[in-house]
Amino acid sequence: MPFKFFDKLSRNFIELLNDKDDYNVIIVVENEKSFIAHSNVLKCRSPYFYKMLKNIIPNENNIKTITLPNISNEIFDIILKYIYGGIVDLENVETKFIFDLMIVANEFEIEELTKKLENLLLETKSSWLKSHFSLAYRSIFSGNNLKDLEKFCNDIVTKYPSLIFNAEDFISLQESALVSLLKRDDLQLEEVIIWEYIIKWGIAQNFTIPADLKEWTNENFTTLKTTLQQCLPLIRYFHIPGTDLLDKVKPYKKILDKQLWEDLKQYYIAPEKPLKSIILPPRTILVQELPTRTTTEQAKSPSTIITYEHVFEISSWIDRKSSTYSLTNIPYEFQLILRGSINGFAPQTFWDKCHGHARTVVIMKVKGTDEILGGYNPLAWDANTSGRWENTNDSFIFSLKTGNTQNSILSRVKSRDKAIYCQLKSNQKNCGPNFGNNLYLYSPSSNFTLDNVSACKFIGDYEIPIRTKTDNFSIVDYEVFNVIKKTS
Repeated sequence: MPFKFFDKLSRNFIELLNDKDDYNVIIVVENEKSFIAHSNVLKCRSPYFYKMLKNIIPNENNIKTITLPNISNEIFDIILKYIYGGIVDLENVETKFIFDLMIVANEFEIEELTKKLENLLLETKSSWLKSHFSLAYRSIFSGNNLKDLEKFCNDIVTKYPSLIFNAEDFISLQESALVSLLKRDDLQLEEVIIWEYIIKWGIAQNFTIPADLKEWTNENFTTLKTTLQQCLPLIRYFHIPGTDLLDKVKPYKKILDKQLWEDLKQYYIAPEKPLKSIILPPRTILVQELPTRTTTEQAKSPSTIITYEHVFEISSWIDRKSSTYSLTNIPYEFQLILRGSINGFAPQTFWDKCHGHARTVVIMKVKGTDEILGGYNPLAWDANTSGRWENTNDSFIFSLKTGNTQNSILSRVKSRDKAIYCQLKSNQKNCGPNFGNNLYLYSPSSNFTLDNVSACKFIGDYEIPIRTKTDNFSIVDYEVFNVIKKTS
């Protein structure tokens, strides 16, 4: 029987890592910190380093230098100790660190470590993965090795497709991620809606394609067809209703194979006749979880301004949670009361629609910027007062994280006796929701989108500023939601 002495071997290789005499590789990472290593060890343990070192010319001292500016010192230190000693110490590290370590290990093609970290996250940190879903989902498709994590995420997306398809950055989704979703038989979207999203994504990848379809040339259609060549075969065309096929698919028929379009026409005229095209099976739809509507707009989340991640974050603030709710534990539903783009932007509409509603969230999108501002009122809006401040310790205002805003900002009320102001009747034609003296909608012309006089002030009745700009603003849209406790 063989004798194995791995502990001693590991210690000896760690000692070799600390040997300053025989190294022939210098690796420079974040903050220009340098690590020394040995090319034979790196090449033996990592295909990534094997390929990289093969193409680097050594200096006059026969030393090769590798620069990795996007990897932190702490993570690379652990990677290097694993390469030499086969040991990884994750005691007292945050889950985000473990996730980042897995991504780097995957990049370096260190399969054993990648798999171990992937299993650790799935088995013990699934709640973190769900509450940081967008980060996780967009990180796992850089390679093809994280199959279990990919399945974990896709299992969520198939049930809650708006998480990805309705995200602000949907058009920047990696092609591999999109293809992975399209292959799923259980993706909970109607096929015509999937088609619309695919067209939207494909067009966004090509800035030369005109916005107006009437202006498209044959070259534009060819460009789109080439962009979507991995996606188009995965659409279940024969399960799109005939009316939708004419309205939604036919305008883009030039990107389809001619035989497929001919078969589609024949299928709806004489479905009993044999076809040459491959007919994919229909997706398995869980009817009870689907909306009954049929358009892309209606299939989206309740908000056209915020994402599901924003909903999780606001819900956590309501309950004063230190960690953000996830898909599996969020206790609330956001029920739409008012949307400016549907109900109009007159201040009086706010009071007419929201009178008597308690536990409401107001969301506003600022015109000309990427800002999303808002506030939470646990009390009822009252349209029948002579002008009155409402008292509460539980209201707050906020600025949400967007593409141009790095982090969300939460500001809780500090002057409870001036938390919420309900306007008297005569002012309701110009004044909308009012959170202390910090955040309010106002319009002399009775249209919040026309006047730059709504305000988000630095000094007032809430703790901290939620906006860096001091100028007033108008909005492009706003929404008001009831926060409803889910029933078990």
